[in-house]
Amino acid sequence: MYQEVILDHYKHPHGRGLRDGDAEVHHVNPTCGDEITLRVRYDGDTIEDVSYEGQGCSISQASASVLNELLVGKELPEARRIQETFLELMQSKGQLEPDDSMEDLLEDAVAFAGVSKYPARVKCALLSWMAWKDATSKAFSGADASAQEPGEADSAKEKTT
Repeated sequence: MYQEVILDHYKHPHGRGLRDGDAEVHHVNPTCGDEITLRVRYDGDTIEDVSYEGQGCSISQASASVLNELLVGKELPEARRIQETFLELMQSKGQLEPDDSMEDLLEDAVAFAGVSKYPARVKCALLSWMAWKDATSKAFSGADASAQEPGEADSAKEKTT
């Protein structure tokens, strides 16, 4: 069942296609070459939009779609709680079995529970989530990634991937 959820998000992505945003970041997974450019737009503390363009495996692309579906319309504190819970699941090395409350919070993102058993794939699943976290930070600090010098953007990528 979980594989079907991931494949469905890969084949029918939510949020794909860059739209106007408050901040943009570009992240690369140096291990496999997956990459994503992600933009966020806020209305106060509410996530108005998350859009992205990227290339990579079905896991990285499906995860970006799930992120969009889960976070758009949420207040920032709730979105951070979702992101932290997803991170906890991904770092569990397959030891964390999602319970009902986690499934309610993460919805389709629980489909990635099996991915946590494969460290190389965890980076794929987390790529868009780390990009969202970075873009959110930039949106609220007023520092748009597109305004950075190329060397600064490269060092930010290295720190967050």
